[in-house]
Amino acid sequence: MIDRLLSALRPWHVGLVMALLLATMAVDGLTSRAYAQEGEQAQGQVAPPEQENALIWIVKTSGVIGAVLLVLSIYFVSTVCRMFMELRPNVVSPPEIVTECQEMLAKRQFKEIFNVVKDDPSFFSRVLSTGISELPNGLSEARESMERVGEAQTVEMEKKISMLAVLGTLGPMIGLLGTLKGMIASFSVIARSDQMLKASEVAGGISEALLLTFEGVALSVPAIYFFAIFRNRVSSLTVAALLECDEFLRHFAHAARSKAPPAAAAAAPAAPPKPAKA
Repeated sequence: MIDRLLSALRPWHVGLVMALLLATMAVDGLTSRAYAQEGEQAQGQVAPPEQENALIWIVKTSGVIGAVLLVLSIYFVSTVCRMFMELRPNVVSPPEIVTECQEMLAKRQFKEIFNVVKDDPSFFSRVLSTGISELPNGLSEARESMERVGEAQTVEMEKKISMLAVLGTLGPMIGLLGTLKGMIASFSVIARSDQMLKASEVAGGISEALLLTFEGVALSVPAIYFFAIFRNRVSSLTVAALLECDEFLRHFAHAARSKAPPAAAAAAPAAPPKPAKA
């Protein structure tokens, strides 16, 4: 059972667990020394040092790796806010454009409909303009063209949220880098000290390791969560917009066919009368 568990773990997982266990043992050994030193200070009536501000301590302990995580966190927040503004039904399929096109369709203003959707940058307008432009080649060809353009637009929208998945993967890796850095700092103090160790020096590296690990995971968890939300939202919005475009194109084609025969009859010249028989 233990062999199966160890084989399922990755090598760096095992190394990290062993490093944390060794660090815990080192801290336990140094804690007793720290208590002894505190007792000596209490007997000598030495005033305890003032505690450092928690925010300043976090900034100093995080260092350069913490600054990188802070920049990535700012980018993450800005991306989430931008996606909430862009991935909305009113942006993908503007209701004013849809209403205007339906009113023009009722009035048989086909050329005006194409001019409206051609100048609008929304998902609905881009897909519908492609279908209208391909409609002379047949309704099936127009539908296929709309599907291809819709897939391309969906990929463009998914590219905007792909960085959230990157942040979800990159956060723990940067935190692991900070963990290794802190562990190396702590054990280097133990390895180079020939006399009594100071608990503050060893605990400083362990604090850095755990703090940077926490910061990396704190960036990764919401990034993965919002990536899943926005991916589902992209799928639902694009499918709904494609169905709306397909329905509108069918009505457009039906109205265009019903208008064509009267126009053709009016444009055709009248047949000359047959001469009377003698």
